[in-house]
Amino acid sequence: MKRRTTLGVTALGAVLALGLSACGGGGAATPGQSGAASAGGGDAAKAEFNAALTQVFNPSDKKGGIIKLANAGDWDSLDPGDTYYGYSWDFIRLYGRSLVMFKPAPGKESAQLIPDLAESLGVPSDNAKTWTYKLKQGVKFEDGTPITSKDVKYGVERSFDKEVFPDGYTYFNDTLDWPKGYKGAYKSKDANTDSAIETPDDQTIVFHLKQPYSGFDYFAQLPATIPVPKDKDTGAKYKEHVISSGPYKFDKNEIGKGFTLVRNENWDPATDPNRKALPDGYEVTTNVNADDIDNRLLSGDLHLDIAGTGAQPATLGRVLTDPNLKAGTDNPTITRLWYTSVNGNVKPLDNIECRKAVQYAADKVAYQTAYGGEFSGGQIATSLLPPGIPGHEDFNLYPPGPDNHGDIAKAKEHLTACGQPNGFETNISYRAERPKEKAAAEALQQSLAKAGIKLTLKPFPQADYFALYAGKPGYAKDNKIGLAVNGWGADWPDGYGFLQQIVDSRVIRETGGSSNVSVRDPEVDKLLDQASLETDVAKREPMWAQIDRKVMEDAFILPGIWAKSLLIRGKGLTNVYYSDAFGMYDYLNMGLQ
Repeated sequence: MKRRTTLGVTALGAVLALGLSACGGGGAATPGQSGAASAGGGDAAKAEFNAALTQVFNPSDKKGGIIKLANAGDWDSLDPGDTYYGYSWDFIRLYGRSLVMFKPAPGKESAQLIPDLAESLGVPSDNAKTWTYKLKQGVKFEDGTPITSKDVKYGVERSFDKEVFPDGYTYFNDTLDWPKGYKGAYKSKDANTDSAIETPDDQTIVFHLKQPYSGFDYFAQLPATIPVPKDKDTGAKYKEHVISSGPYKFDKNEIGKGFTLVRNENWDPATDPNRKALPDGYEVTTNVNADDIDNRLLSGDLHLDIAGTGAQPATLGRVLTDPNLKAGTDNPTITRLWYTSVNGNVKPLDNIECRKAVQYAADKVAYQTAYGGEFSGGQIATSLLPPGIPGHEDFNLYPPGPDNHGDIAKAKEHLTACGQPNGFETNISYRAERPKEKAAAEALQQSLAKAGIKLTLKPFPQADYFALYAGKPGYAKDNKIGLAVNGWGADWPDGYGFLQQIVDSRVIRETGGSSNVSVRDPEVDKLLDQASLETDVAKREPMWAQIDRKVMEDAFILPGIWAKSLLIRGKGLTNVYYSDAFGMYDYLNMGLQ
């Protein structure tokens, strides 16, 4: 799913339009209908292929039971100030409430922003440089303490510190009008931050921006606006027990093994119309073999694969050839790009001709096969922007031969031009717990070898992949990680929401944690700023394609495929539907039959 990270912009001004196209499907009840399962939880709904793409499959309000989930790796963090994986943003809503949220609904509806902890969406003033939110009455932490605007403010302040929280985004760091020299809640303990965030009373929070931004509600849905009680904050250790503001709280948490959630008795459903809170709890196991997760889903021993990236290649043949198993799956098209970063900070890839050689030598069919083929992997990508993102244009600067298996002759031409006629050696990284990424790295290893480019595979743990390894510039350079297998989905479905996080050089942090592993071009940064200030949609959307083309001209990113996935519906789950906003199933309101 999505890997999100920092924002480094100097000016923002446009409303970012929501424009996801719905996936096809059918056979399920629409929201509000009972279908084969009654509102009280009768017989299971009839399983059909793509039954949960645009409608609710097996709707029910039945309470009880424990939903079991597994993760092939581990969280970057459970801390709302330090998490940037899409599945984490999906799941965190069970124990945390941000100011606003994406609507828990199938299809296009999921892209709509609605109030959560706040009474309404933000109220702008001062030409959208100031945004005001009023908190709902009666909301409490798990210990019964009332949640106030100061708790929300503190949550945002603590997230500022990227040494303590390297995996978190810096949207708020870069856009709010912080006092000069501010370093976050820990290092600037007594600083007056009213220039950035005011709390005139316990129910009101006011954000002050450096530049107008009419889409600030997208920031307000970020996990950093989940309230944190200052007297319970334990810094980097807070992830061991996040204080709940949602319907579930942590019972047991063993970092690296898993955790359990139980009901939060101080959550008041009267303050929260968005959450059903159906199961009695959640049991999450981490660092589980990805193929084992698929097998357990199919056997009924497990309900969900939390990562939400779809069935593994070893499972696909079994599922797609068995009508009964296929009926329990959904095959969405996702606004996600699976790609490989080409790091110009690592020699000899600091030479654009060497980077172009990589582009031409890549076997795109093998890359597609690594993710499961066209049906469940996706369409071969020729640029960055997926077709579902407004502003997408079709172009291909580096055609890898007429059959997409690589143009070795062209690759060798560029190797000669970069002074490496016999090729060169570099390392390629991937997330160790993800078989598809390993297969993609192996596919590139084989295809680039034909041009004389020798790749050595370097697996790293998912939880720290960006914070300590591929996303840490010094480590990547010192360890010659010239290529890094990667993936990205939009923070919101707009050209800016998709591109900025992976192409803006200003998001790159020496401390690590950046999703932009490779793109360093001041011209791209300038184009992003220009596009963000353009309020005319008709003029703005072509600018995304211009940025896309410039990055491809730089050859800093090797696009692999525009994603599809084959999601397995766990047996016995109710209220299952695909969320366009998260690019996976919506975990918030599921229950058990």
